Amino acid sequence: SSSSENKAHQKEKRRNMKLIKKKITGKNAEGTVKLRAEEEGDMWHAFHLIGTGDRLRTSTLRKVVREGATGSVTSNKIKMNITIQVQNINFDSGCCTLHIAGVNVEENPHVRLGAYHTVHLELNRDFELTKDLWDSISLERLVECCNPEKNADIAIITMELGLAHLCLISGHMTITKAKIDLTIPKKRSGFSGHDKAISRFYNNLYSAIIKYIDFSKIKCVLIGSPGFVASDFMKVMFETAIRTNDRMIIENKSKFATCHSSGGHKRAISEMVSNPEVSTLLLETKVMDDVKAFQAFTTMLNNDPDRAYYGYNHVLKADEDLAIDTLMVTDTLFKSCDIATRTKYVKLCESVKKHDGKVHIFSSLHVSGEQLGQVSGIAAILRFPMPEEKILENDNNDSNDEDSDDSDSDDDNG
Repeated sequence: SSSSENKAHQKEKRRNMKLIKKKITGKNAEGTVKLRAEEEGDMWHAFHLIGTGDRLRTSTLRKVVREGATGSVTSNKIKMNITIQVQNINFDSGCCTLHIAGVNVEENPHVRLGAYHTVHLELNRDFELTKDLWDSISLERLVECCNPEKNADIAIITMELGLAHLCLISGHMTITKAKIDLTIPKKRSGFSGHDKAISRFYNNLYSAIIKYIDFSKIKCVLIGSPGFVASDFMKVMFETAIRTNDRMIIENKSKFATCHSSGGHKRAISEMVSNPEVSTLLLETKVMDDVKAFQAFTTMLNNDPDRAYYGYNHVLKADEDLAIDTLMVTDTLFKSCDIATRTKYVKLCESVKKHDGKVHIFSSLHVSGEQLGQVSGIAAILRFPMPEEKILENDNNDSNDEDSDDSDSDDDNG
């Protein structure tokens, strides 16, 4: 019924980061948002949204020591609200918690101003985040983590013999596209219809994959089942694709992967994504475009170095000549406590986008972000070669012009 569908839709819609309050006057302005991370993926977004120097307000536990009139000392853990100015942030993916360290910046009966405190931000705990400057990168990240209408890039299939759900994961919202429910007779000696029913069940699931999965957008299809059901289905699916020359399945074979799930019901999805190996696979999927971009950069650096630049000054010169096709920046550069540093990288990203270049912001939580960090944290693939001699020549000309201006100034003063 439409009523039950609406309830299901509302339930699914709550799976993205919940924006409780937003008070930001505009780009490059101060403002505050109140958020609640409701699932594991939201913590990934929160880690990238919270930066050094931001102010974070949330509930916390603090050990408070009191001395009585008789000199006796007691200590208790008290739950309180605290506002800290962020100095350091770590993501513990194992328990899905952000450890955020900083100093208290608001009057508090239990914590003196300037006292050091670490907040352990967990799922389903409201927090207020205040930035002195919400730049375009931060605003895009906020939209990305709160907007449920983002394109799906992962498909998950839960299955057991006779029951399967095909779902798309879109912006941390799970959208059910197909349910295959078929009675499978028990296997008995003689004719029982068991094999025919399994064949029909596999064919129905195969048809659903063809109908609902757009392989131009989907980067990973994860199939979970108890036992060997998922791997048996994959074997049949690829045999069918080869027999019928189904190019879509054949050409996207590398996107399919299997894992364990307790059954074909939809709730098995949460079991699947909580598996550490699956979490790693989904993170790999999330950053797949970044990995490909960095691989293209390293190949270009070896084969055509005049089209592969790294380091802020070189990349800035390339942008001034409208030469950048792909810009890669590590997220740590946007977490700098120095607003001027953050601003120059934000302006560079905005300029590249304005001139139809692609911008990839690499996560420091992934090895690709670490690799980019080893080459200064910023790199670019150029549309056309720019020999380094040209950059050095321009730098020298600029320097000579400055020297000439200084000389003229000295002559005038003389």
